[in-house]
Amino acid sequence: MSESKLSWEGSKYNPAPGQPELPPQLADFSNKTTDEVLKEMNRLPFFMTKLDETDGQGGENAELEALKSLAYDGNPDEIATNFKNQGNECYKAKKYQDAIIFYTKGLEVDCADDQINKTLYLNRAACNLESKNYRSCISDCKQVLQLDEKNIKACFRAGKAFSAINKFEEGKLIVQYGLMIDENNKELQLLLKQIEQKEKDLAQLTAKKEKEKQEKQMKQSILDNSIKLRHIETINTKNPPEMLKDAKIKLEDSTDYQSQLIFPALILYPTIDEFDFISEISELTTPLEILEMILNRPKEWFDDPKHKDFNVKTLNCYMETTSGGLVKIGKKIPINEALMKDSPKVPLFDNSLKLFVIPKSKEAEWISQWNKSTALQTRVQ
Repeated sequence: MSESKLSWEGSKYNPAPGQPELPPQLADFSNKTTDEVLKEMNRLPFFMTKLDETDGQGGENAELEALKSLAYDGNPDEIATNFKNQGNECYKAKKYQDAIIFYTKGLEVDCADDQINKTLYLNRAACNLESKNYRSCISDCKQVLQLDEKNIKACFRAGKAFSAINKFEEGKLIVQYGLMIDENNKELQLLLKQIEQKEKDLAQLTAKKEKEKQEKQMKQSILDNSIKLRHIETINTKNPPEMLKDAKIKLEDSTDYQSQLIFPALILYPTIDEFDFISEISELTTPLEILEMILNRPKEWFDDPKHKDFNVKTLNCYMETTSGGLVKIGKKIPINEALMKDSPKVPLFDNSLKLFVIPKSKEAEWISQWNKSTALQTRVQ
């Protein structure tokens, strides 16, 4: 058999010998390009690849409107069934939201066939379950059971939805009801075990969190009381250094208020505009031990002329008082002695020790420039 071929000349359709002529509705396309023909063909329902709402002249597409009206052709039972079938196709394609729309339209038809309505509710429940619309799923399952009190699928889907929102008692009840109808149903038996296990796991997790909360509260209470018993005050400043924004005071043993308090220390060298930060020191640490720690540096640091007076013997330590003044701290006494003394009262700032280290050669000048008012302005009132 010889094969005839379509002849395209200049991007226009010209039938070869033996080829059919253009159909009547395309007769006026003979002088149009391929793109123009395809565009016009798209307006015909059989060829449509996208919706065209107009007749090409800015008016209504009569063919499309006819297609739309087909969805509502027939009696209520037929219309509801049509929407159900369209919903089923969407469900198979996992287009659950589209399926919900079709099932809902089917229910809105309000047909008198309980079997059709039951299927629409049951299928919409499945879509709502997949879409995590758990309360809507439960509502749909309730409607199913009102139409068919022995519907196992409705019991199963409602049980899954109740479990998903941690309504374990309701979930167990509906599953147990389903097992009264079919005691050998494997899916319901498994779901009941899953709900019971999830309920148990959540109860254990809740109990664990509650225990941790109580332990945290107890430890905080012990810490608060240990600070009060020591008569230690804390003051917050308006703009704490970045490293102190999350500074914490803690006990070496969080369950023993008599164990050592641990906190950060900010060591300031105002005469050279430098500082050091120690993440943890004990309340029993002495200024001397702090100085020995911070002066354990490479020789190059001490070669800098501005550090020439920095050694244990030529440095003194000061702390700021609650009234904004200064107090000199003995190098060999534990820090907590200064903190616990009632007068002059020396606090912790931003939950950390604030220690000024001054060379003796510049001590008098630095003290004379100290301003109480300025110091007090930096604090949170």
